[in-house]
Amino acid sequence: MAYLLSLSFFLLFLGLTQAHPIQLDEKDEIVFTEDPDDLVDITTRILETNNATTEMLMEGDIMVPRTRTAIRCSWSNKCLWERKKSENLVKVPYTLSSDFDSYSQGKIKYAMNTFHTKTCVRFVQRSNQRDYLSIESRSGCSSWVGKTGGKQLVSLKKRGCVNHGTIQHELLHALGFYHEQNRSDRDKYIRINWEYVERGEEPNFNKEDTNNLDIPYDYSSVMHYNRWSFSTVYRKETITPIPDATVPIGQSLEMSVIDVQRVNKLYRC
Repeated sequence: MAYLLSLSFFLLFLGLTQAHPIQLDEKDEIVFTEDPDDLVDITTRILETNNATTEMLMEGDIMVPRTRTAIRCSWSNKCLWERKKSENLVKVPYTLSSDFDSYSQGKIKYAMNTFHTKTCVRFVQRSNQRDYLSIESRSGCSSWVGKTGGKQLVSLKKRGCVNHGTIQHELLHALGFYHEQNRSDRDKYIRINWEYVERGEEPNFNKEDTNNLDIPYDYSSVMHYNRWSFSTVYRKETITPIPDATVPIGQSLEMSVIDVQRVNKLYRC
């Protein structure tokens, strides 16, 4: 009887772990990581959540200083997080607001852990470092691009932004990446249908002076917005892949293989 009871509990636990993958955090606490809301399109999630934000944003979720309308990173070392040659690691200090409940904190840490397992980037809790990410539940989903120095805000509103792909999206901005559709060479791979772009939203499609690292354009990047971004007419495409207009673009699950490759190449992992 005791054996059968133990077996029953084991099978129940196994079933739960298959339905909701778990991750042990630094304190060996079980964190459930799968959520049906994670499947919601990232573009929709970010843009709708940011409708009421008070932050000055470009491209939907990139923070910019209030004294200028665009940012430009020269891709010098000052824009990137420091790589420790002795450890071959890039350590990014962060603080996590107490406004997040334990479940939300677990999801954020789980998204960070993907970088730990696939790249040389390590998000580490801040002790006394001058430059660090301050991850807070503000009015939307947003981040700066690259290291800006000092306290650097990453906003992940509890209701709307604490989802696996969205968290990775904002962390990739903080590591130094723009949106894929704003790459300097994007005109070879997509067409912007300006006639369907909502008036006033045109700057969201500006090309950026990006370092493309000799890595192919990635339609499946977690940094790629969907076909209807900033559209003035429902289901009218503002972004069309070329030469094959049927190619899927954007996804909400997690970093693509090329996203990971891009991080590793930029930081010389």
